[in-house]
Amino acid sequence: MASAGYSPLVFASAEEFLQSAAPSTAVCLITDVRMPGIDGLELQRRVRLQHPRLPVIFITAHYDDEIRQQALSQGAVVFLHKPFDAADLLGAIELTVNRFSND
Repeated sequence: MASAGYSPLVFASAEEFLQSAAPSTAVCLITDVRMPGIDGLELQRRVRLQHPRLPVIFITAHYDDEIRQQALSQGAVVFLHKPFDAADLLGAIELTVNRFSND
């Protein structure tokens, strides 16, 4: 990621992310659907309340069309299924950053 011009921040949990300053400064959020504690959908909901313009990209190894539809209907920009190519993730990030930096 750093070689692509991005400086990713990694958090051990959704709670750690929410308690940091990152939601205010991030250009996008990449989250898994299934996580211990707060799951990805709940993280998205909480982020939307405080930072509605922060774009969210979901990744998951567990295909569930209902969860995918819920995430997208609640504003997720991209929903990727594992395994995915690094180029797919980078393309999703670039699309998201370009789309939302022009708003």
